[in-house]
Amino acid sequence: MTVSFLETDHIRAVSGMSETPIVFIVDDDPAVQRAVAIVARSLGYAVRTLSSAEDFLYAFQESDAGCLVLDVRMPTMTGLELQKMLKSAGVTLPVIMISGHADVRMAVEAMSSGAFTFLEKPFRMNELTEKINQAVEKNRAERQRDRELTDLQTRMASLTRREREVLDLLLQGKTNKEMAEQLGLSLRAVEDRRARLMKRMGAASTVELVSLVKSLP
Repeated sequence: MTVSFLETDHIRAVSGMSETPIVFIVDDDPAVQRAVAIVARSLGYAVRTLSSAEDFLYAFQESDAGCLVLDVRMPTMTGLELQKMLKSAGVTLPVIMISGHADVRMAVEAMSSGAFTFLEKPFRMNELTEKINQAVEKNRAERQRDRELTDLQTRMASLTRREREVLDLLLQGKTNKEMAEQLGLSLRAVEDRRARLMKRMGAASTVELVSLVKSLP
């Protein structure tokens, strides 16, 4: 099936501020929707039930946190096709793939495309409960790392040219005295720049500063 760029762009363009975990349930079987929704609500999560991949594309916002419980076999666009579209669009919402007609090929394809897990209907509710909780926690941790990375990149971008000079020399293992000689500055001037650099980067020590910088992609 050919995926239109319009659908992919929709995922990228829509934005919001939702942080409440949402369990999206995409399945054309109302009975499955109800069963999964009962489990998700019992865990305290918000729930969105949808009958097709296309409905999900128009309901989902990039800022939505949580996970996606997705049926493999659906009319028009299959769950595997939706999963691959989300991956190509950079959407990291964990996908719990479910199917009443599972086979080895589908399971391997779903997992190789990045599915969080694959459950065959009828699945045990305690297993579904465990996987939903794990998927939501994985998404929470990833979103937290993304926020921390964005904050670190913002801090890096705010450094002055002089602070960047000191940072570059620190990363080379230079001492304050060596930096002063190389930059033609007094030792006090280097110490002042280094102190401002540490404060701006939110680092309590040189080791922490180097670790933060090396964590950047």
